[in-house]
Amino acid sequence: MACTNCSTGCGVNNTKSTIGSTGVAGCKSEGACGCNKLNTYDWLKGMDIPAAQRFGYVEVRFRNGRKEFYRNPERLDLTTGDAIMVEVPNGFHLGYVSLQGELVRLQMMKHKIKDTDEILNVIRIATPKELEKYLQIQERNLPTLFRTRQITQELKLNMKLSDVEFQADNTKAIFYYSADERVDFRELIKMLATEFKVRVEMKQISLRQEAARLGGIGSCGRELCCSTWLTDFKSVNTHAARYQNLSLNPSKLSGQCGRLKCCLNYELDTYQEALKDIPMIEAPLKTKKGLATLTKTDIFRKTMWFSYKEESNWQPIPVERVKAILLMNQNGTMPESLTEDVKEITQKSDSVSKYTRQNDNNKKPRENVVKKPAQNTATDKKPVQNPIPKKNNKPQNQNQQPNPNQNQNQNKKHQPQKNPNQQNNKNRQNNRNQPNKPNNKPETGTGGSES
Repeated sequence: MACTNCSTGCGVNNTKSTIGSTGVAGCKSEGACGCNKLNTYDWLKGMDIPAAQRFGYVEVRFRNGRKEFYRNPERLDLTTGDAIMVEVPNGFHLGYVSLQGELVRLQMMKHKIKDTDEILNVIRIATPKELEKYLQIQERNLPTLFRTRQITQELKLNMKLSDVEFQADNTKAIFYYSADERVDFRELIKMLATEFKVRVEMKQISLRQEAARLGGIGSCGRELCCSTWLTDFKSVNTHAARYQNLSLNPSKLSGQCGRLKCCLNYELDTYQEALKDIPMIEAPLKTKKGLATLTKTDIFRKTMWFSYKEESNWQPIPVERVKAILLMNQNGTMPESLTEDVKEITQKSDSVSKYTRQNDNNKKPRENVVKKPAQNTATDKKPVQNPIPKKNNKPQNQNQQPNPNQNQNQNKKHQPQKNPNQQNNKNRQNNRNQPNKPNNKPETGTGGSES
């Protein structure tokens, strides 16, 4: 069986299985077991289609994820995970069925592969002996890789050898390498052919393809996407990181291949769609409080954070408010601050109350100022007004006669106070104007009385 790590089927070492005469029948999981690299789940497995009416092509996976399409002319009843022998130029090779049925038609349409004679055929299902021979050949890969690296160092070639793959017939070997510049490896091919006694094919791959063949664990804690399910490597640039407000730190943005992570493109379309509602800030916002610079943008919450030069606090402002301030700045006006209109009104009322309080505080010390004593002149003094007397609510007796002295005293109270100097002057003047009154008392003398 092709699925050597699966516990549900017949492995390569378990040749005494009762699943048929060849002992090869696959794990029957339709690609859901997860033990094969770059497997595809067959979501059309429930369709009861006869083998004669199935699509006549299958997808075959080779070592380290390389996949190709092959024609099934004999209409073999294949299962995902079966080991089969396929045609290759100048020989045959062993591969594993990764996809079959109608899904193969969709994949060929996706990759724009047409039904031509260039597509090679499936020969047969692999026998246990062929599987054992293939495992023995694969044991040569690692020693051959080490020896080839020594030869490249001796020849001083600027290239990095990453993998070696031998064919199942042990007549050809494919050497995968990566290099930044063009490499002249004609002398290297001659030395490898004489060293290993096989036909040599040099195939250059990119750094992403190299990481996909080697595999590994990413910074997220999962297996690399390129080694598990990703097959199309799209170009990634730093604009994807800028759109997502990520720090341009090469150590965090680059993957194991040394290039930018492919996962930066996964959510790029969502960020670009969300950024359509967020205005572009090319200059600081102008307010009466000062210039406000953009420090942070929360794309999905539609919030932009601004700060003044004199302050260290960041103020969250909604996108609608930012658009309104930009429109005011274009018209030549400035708001009071970055906050909403309701908050501006409350700030104005607070400022008015503070202003009135300050005026009150300024008036209080004026009342406490010590005044100079007024001069004792009759012209400067003003009559003091007495307070209005309170009404007596007590009922009075109707028969009670009014007291004239009481009325006089009340009238005296309401009269203004007079200057004693003026009163003396008036008394003197009255005495002068009055005639001398006769003295009614009898005069007594020493003489006697009149006759």
